Amino acid sequence: MKTYMIILAMAIGLILFTGESFSSNMTKQDSAIKVGETNLLIALNSDNYGLKTSAAQILGDIKSDKSVIPLMRILHSSNDENMRILAAYSLCKIQNPMGLFAVKQAVRFDNSGRVRKICNNLYMSSIRPELFASKE
Repeated sequence: MKTYMIILAMAIGLILFTGESFSSNMTKQDSAIKVGETNLLIALNSDNYGLKTSAAQILGDIKSDKSVIPLMRILHSSNDENMRILAAYSLCKIQNPMGLFAVKQAVRFDNSGRVRKICNNLYMSSIRPELFASKE
């Protein structure tokens, strides 16, 4: 019985120790993700075109809800058509209702026919993906 209690105590200690180690690793990973997201948001406001486009792309890929407002700002006010299209693309990937509404409004109000057409395709593929899926 005494041996059983010692083994049980060691097993519980091992479980608690590995659980703490695992949770501290997750906290470090979560912290690194938050820092990375913050750096991407800063890069989104950069004057460097390549950095800005890369940040917009990655923020869409990671589905960053924090980037919705800055991406909407780009969609509405950027002078560069490609940057507006990339902002719309990222907003559609994030799938935030506010961002999708901004893309829908760009379909109606953007000055560029090219941007309106691409935003329409992006918006439709976001709300009705089955229409754009490959039929294999």
